[in-house]
Amino acid sequence: MNTKGHCYPKQIILQAVYFKLRFTLSYRDVEEIMKMRGVHVDHATIQRWVYKFTPLLETEMKKRKGRVGTSWRLDETYIKVKGIWCYLYRAVDKLGNTVDFLLTRKRQRMSAQSFLIKAIGNNSRPRVINIDKSGSNTAAIKVYNKRSFSKIKIRQCKYLNNIVEQDHRFIKWRIQNGLGFKSFESARRTLSGIEVVHMLRKNQMIGPGISMFKSFCKLAG
Repeated sequence: MNTKGHCYPKQIILQAVYFKLRFTLSYRDVEEIMKMRGVHVDHATIQRWVYKFTPLLETEMKKRKGRVGTSWRLDETYIKVKGIWCYLYRAVDKLGNTVDFLLTRKRQRMSAQSFLIKAIGNNSRPRVINIDKSGSNTAAIKVYNKRSFSKIKIRQCKYLNNIVEQDHRFIKWRIQNGLGFKSFESARRTLSGIEVVHMLRKNQMIGPGISMFKSFCKLAG
């Protein structure tokens, strides 16, 4: 993570970004906490840091994330962006490890298919995917199977998806104190950072053996 040209040292930037992504804090809350630590930085600057550096952290996490299981639970949850509901597709394996995530503007087969392609591309092909009664998810898996000559099993067992629905709550809880997302790209980047920290919380980074914040800093290089 290259912080050259910034007025603050890399460690200060990482600390501010981590506070925002790890805890239920607004940008003004983070500004106040940093001030208590002797660092005077505007909340708008912290927001720009989150916007700029979270994609880099997500890329590094993809490289260092441990393998997930072959039995997935796939579901989507609602996220409001500029007053409009968008859809955050997420999947976890049967142990609760995060497989992948994707924010989309619409809930339809193409959105579900984009998420499925991303999740398989970043991980491996699952043996079975448990979903709810969503027709778009069912259609997406069937299309993927047909086009890639795969045999991913579709399972629709409601109680098995409890694990991913519970996992949604951490993400929703993390953004509830904010003033809302002003743009789709800002939402996408911030959510990717929150998901990265959530994976660190679940010890999904290969062999860190250190605290969450140190693991976070390690991702930044």
